[in-house]
Amino acid sequence: MTTNPFFTSLISMVADLSMQMSAEQRYQRLLQHLGRIFPCDASALLKFESHSLIPLAVNGLSEDTLGRRFIISEHPRLALILASDRAVRFAADSVLPDPYDGLVESDDDQLLVHDCMGVTLFIDGEPWGVLTLDALSPGTFDNIDPMEFSTFISLTAATVKAAGLITSLEQRVRYATQTVFKENADQDMIGESDCMKTLRNEISIVAPSELAVLILGETGVGKELVAQRIHMESNRADQVMVYVNCAALPESIAESELFGHTKGAFSGAISDRTGKFELADGGTLFLDEIGELPLSLQAKLLRTLQNGDIQRVGSDRQIKVNVRIIAATNRNLQQEVSAGLFRPDLYHRLAVYPMQVPALRERGKDVLLLTGAFLEKNQQRLGIKKLRLDQSAKQALLAYHWPGNIRELEHLLSRAALKSATQENRQADFITLSLAYLDIMPNQPKPMSDIPFNTVTEQAAPIDFKSAVDEFQRQLIQQQLAKQQGNMAATARMLGLDRGNFHRLLKRLELSGF
Repeated sequence: MTTNPFFTSLISMVADLSMQMSAEQRYQRLLQHLGRIFPCDASALLKFESHSLIPLAVNGLSEDTLGRRFIISEHPRLALILASDRAVRFAADSVLPDPYDGLVESDDDQLLVHDCMGVTLFIDGEPWGVLTLDALSPGTFDNIDPMEFSTFISLTAATVKAAGLITSLEQRVRYATQTVFKENADQDMIGESDCMKTLRNEISIVAPSELAVLILGETGVGKELVAQRIHMESNRADQVMVYVNCAALPESIAESELFGHTKGAFSGAISDRTGKFELADGGTLFLDEIGELPLSLQAKLLRTLQNGDIQRVGSDRQIKVNVRIIAATNRNLQQEVSAGLFRPDLYHRLAVYPMQVPALRERGKDVLLLTGAFLEKNQQRLGIKKLRLDQSAKQALLAYHWPGNIRELEHLLSRAALKSATQENRQADFITLSLAYLDIMPNQPKPMSDIPFNTVTEQAAPIDFKSAVDEFQRQLIQQQLAKQQGNMAATARMLGLDRGNFHRLLKRLELSGF
């Protein structure tokens, strides 16, 4: 007796509904069933959100596809599929660009899609998203049975709805009655690594509370994005979130920036000014780079956190504020406390719920998902056709140690996209970024020879040790200042120096002109 693959897959799909698995696993299983019934080279399940289609699962497409966001107005095929209430198939010679050209995983150089079809999934009468099928050979979908395809789509919609209901119920059980699911909350927190799932879980736990949160992590890991996500999932989401970069606050006006001032409080105070605490009243105040806050101001901040009162510079009046504090730093505040550079009482007030954001090198294949998102943005920004990575570029991105984390990845891809956008490349169906476009070096410890040091060691005359050390320090500081784009605070951190000692060193080495 011959087994019918269509009915076998349908039975398996129905059985999956009673299985305990994540929504991501359910979506991936759907595409696996699809591939068994309707042979194709690639398929994707995309959700409709904010004028875009967001891939939730892909099969046969490059991994970075999951990080991309397909703006509907820029992809006419997806727009036509979404606008129709029935399956849409495109002719092999269609002039409309295929969104997956260059993204299909193939063993040869054939990367252009020649048979494409898709259908909108409706949940409770509303368009939820689309399911797409693509093939490299024309005519692949000629023999698809319309009845079988329609049945599969109906069961797919039922599975998607069930996954949504299961997710919603799990959240209700977990948070009792105090958590409200926000559909778009994690749209920009791209990543499926275990450490990112843990981070999302921590955010969902602490967000509905009023606890102060201290976000820890290296430069460029996305601490500000985590703070935004906490605010979005909090009970203050409909109120303002005010951002303060403590590293950019000159000590002379820092108090005024935070707490405000009255007219005539000091030279230049020509009118009353509202401080950041008052602006954030009822909402969230995000204190970025909190480790850079001067000690003199830390005491005043502590008083405000203790009693909820602020006092404008030049005024005796106490103003009551209701503000939730989220702080962030790339410094080790416990070490700063031990060194006397940060108040221990303020640290404990801020670190009620400490949260570590993982470095990019710890996130595995999240690098490729982020790459897909950044490439999509660069396509739109530069007005060029599809950007894709070849295997050597992917391996290089996965192997690199990313000292600058996500910010470094974004800048690197922006440079690569710009270099690739030549007139010749613009005429191609898609642009392939090879390793040559990526200005990253292999993961090797930086040799001492890379640090400029012009003292001649092989000489007959005695060496002036102090002068040689001073010259080494000058060149090292100049090198780090250039890397940090002249940012004194960042340079001091990189060198492991207290800011006061760093400025005194600059003066002694006659580098105070920086």
